[in-house]
Amino acid sequence: MDALREERIKKLNSLQNAGIDAYPPRIKRDFEINLVISDFDKFIKAKKKISLVGRLVGLRVQGALFFADLKDESGKIQILGKKDNLKNFDIFKDTIDIGDFIEVSGIPFVTKRGEKSLEAKSIRIIVKSLRPIPSDWYGISDIELRLRKRYLDILASAEIKELFKKKSIFWATFRDELKKEGFLEVETPILETTPGGADAEPFKTHHNALDTDFYLRISLEISLKKLLVAGYEKVFEIGRIFRNEGIDAEHLQDYTQIEFYWAYKDYNDLMKFIEPLYKKIIKNTFGSLKTEWHGQKIDWGKKWPKISYYDLFREKLGIDLEKASTADLEKKVRILNLKIETNSNRGRLIDVLFKTIRKEIIQPVFLIDQPAELEPLAKRNPASPHKVERMQIIACGTELGKGFSEANDPLDQRARFEEQMKMREAGDKEAQMLDEEFLEALEYGMPPTAGFGISERLFAVLADKPIRECVFFPLMKRAPKKED
Repeated sequence: MDALREERIKKLNSLQNAGIDAYPPRIKRDFEINLVISDFDKFIKAKKKISLVGRLVGLRVQGALFFADLKDESGKIQILGKKDNLKNFDIFKDTIDIGDFIEVSGIPFVTKRGEKSLEAKSIRIIVKSLRPIPSDWYGISDIELRLRKRYLDILASAEIKELFKKKSIFWATFRDELKKEGFLEVETPILETTPGGADAEPFKTHHNALDTDFYLRISLEISLKKLLVAGYEKVFEIGRIFRNEGIDAEHLQDYTQIEFYWAYKDYNDLMKFIEPLYKKIIKNTFGSLKTEWHGQKIDWGKKWPKISYYDLFREKLGIDLEKASTADLEKKVRILNLKIETNSNRGRLIDVLFKTIRKEIIQPVFLIDQPAELEPLAKRNPASPHKVERMQIIACGTELGKGFSEANDPLDQRARFEEQMKMREAGDKEAQMLDEEFLEALEYGMPPTAGFGISERLFAVLADKPIRECVFFPLMKRAPKKED
């Protein structure tokens, strides 16, 4: 790499010595390449010179001729250069490299082989690249290098580039559908005095001007609920959240999540709304309601069944959660040889056991009515107070969305936060903190509300890729000082 870079710097010096600016401040561009290609007959009939720009991705020099492939974001076109037509032919030929950006003005024509091309009348380098780009064919094989230098990965792979266009459609459809339903899009703070809304270990930072420690938010929930107290009835946010947890195919430390809150609705209303919403998003993004995950066909188009959390435990593990003691759960965990923390309480034991069942759920379902220990922010089921009105979308062996009827009884919420604080004091770093500001807001009154949240894990599963391959620049360890 060092030798190749030095060679390109020599070419840059040659351009500078010839009085040529290899990084000019202005360029001439009449059209994007694909517009010219798609209406080529019109441009041929006009017989007018047009100017195009882009990156050189192919070059073949044959004596007094050269053929080049010019590519911009919209498409690619062949350039023909003749020494007789170009005053700077020799210096261009001696200093150009694949990867350079060029501006070319010329006349459109079709070669004898039928290839749409541009015969150059003038040409200039507008950006001299000092490092060679990966080839379109081979790309970058090393996964760590691909993710660390994602700009090269995207440059070399049309498939990866298309993946992120789909991701943009994915979020845009969420946004558009919620706005059609009358939701207000809002922005809430990333820095919080008390992190809440999820069971997760937060990142901590210090605010110099205020001389105060803050946490990076682990959820969007608490601030959005305060807006319901303020009088808004339909709010949503698409924003980054941060969790100081492990990395695997489904988890990142910083990622995008959408949450919405809908006053005067409950978790039954959520399920009626969410299923068609997901189907619209999947169809818009991937063109079909049938996707593939780990070699299995997933059919999102069918009616999603509702499954009771308690029924699932009885069927799959032979455990009746209404009767099972903490000791019974610990025994089952040991039999299954599952990893747990020494201070795990009943809720954590249930969750660990559930994850063994979850892996078997491949087609989309609504999982409903979970134990109250699992969700301190959800409303209790009036008929069965040991359960909460929560629903999870489970498919492909994982959670792909969660919502519930929101707890709005401030005294019950305080009691449940206090239980969480006992867990924290016992060493559970993911247990939720008691949030006095939120409890005070609830005491002014929050209407009956349904809330829902889903992260970009959904997109990763739909694309059948690990989640860190579905973000532009995933967090990674520092690169070695010397890297080829």
